[in-house]
Amino acid sequence: MRFITFLQGTETQVGFLKDRDILPLGLSDIRQLIEQVPREQLPHLVAQGDEDLLAPEEVPYTAPYRNPPKIWGIGLNYQAHAADLAEVSPDEEPASFMKPATTIIGPGDTIVLPPQSERVTGEAELGVIIGQRCKDVPLAQVEEVIFGYTTIIDMTAEDILRRNPRFLTRSKSFDTFFSFGPAVVTPDEIEDVTALTVQTIRNGDIVAENVVGNMMFPPFELVAFHSQVMTLEPGDIIATGTPGAALLRHGDEIMCYIKGIGTLKNPVIDSKVSRSS
Repeated sequence: MRFITFLQGTETQVGFLKDRDILPLGLSDIRQLIEQVPREQLPHLVAQGDEDLLAPEEVPYTAPYRNPPKIWGIGLNYQAHAADLAEVSPDEEPASFMKPATTIIGPGDTIVLPPQSERVTGEAELGVIIGQRCKDVPLAQVEEVIFGYTTIIDMTAEDILRRNPRFLTRSKSFDTFFSFGPAVVTPDEIEDVTALTVQTIRNGDIVAENVVGNMMFPPFELVAFHSQVMTLEPGDIIATGTPGAALLRHGDEIMCYIKGIGTLKNPVIDSKVSRSS
């Protein structure tokens, strides 16, 4: 099943992607769907009649939701990306960090390069959406707590980070520095998540790509590991790491493409250029 959140007037609503149309489900966003509809009831929910179907071009997509309990990011989860940064991938446990919900934007929203940074990169990633409250999840049971997967573009103010690794949180936390959606795809749609290819694309050119199976810590391991650190809650997001980053400049368009999940695009403006023009 594939779910999106779309804008209808001034309100958001959840839709089920039914063939090439959208079936409105009467809920405000995908977090509400996760929290209020048990997984086993989803097939019944989406089996409604076709009289209310909408064409995708009739409604603008938005972020699946804007109030996740937590956003986890994973650094250097592909060896190739670590080599690009002249760093070494952690091989014993994930290098994780957290981001505030105020960084969130959705498909088509504008990424704003802040005045404090001269070098911002965008990074395509596979996102994991947690479907239930859980703690200390065994690896063999991880799939049971995952609601779905999505496309993510995560931003980093690299020059701030390079000044001091303790500045990681600040370098990741500017407004508009986390885009996700539009689709959230349930696990039954994905035959093998480790076979997915993640692409970072800038202005139509592939900057980096890699297969999820090449991660140092694959998605199921990340969920199990972080559930041992703290309780995971419905709607938590884990951004699983990027195959490579694209340097962003004023006027660029950055895209995350994962076949089987979808496409996420965002335009870029530089606030410094905007102020001077």
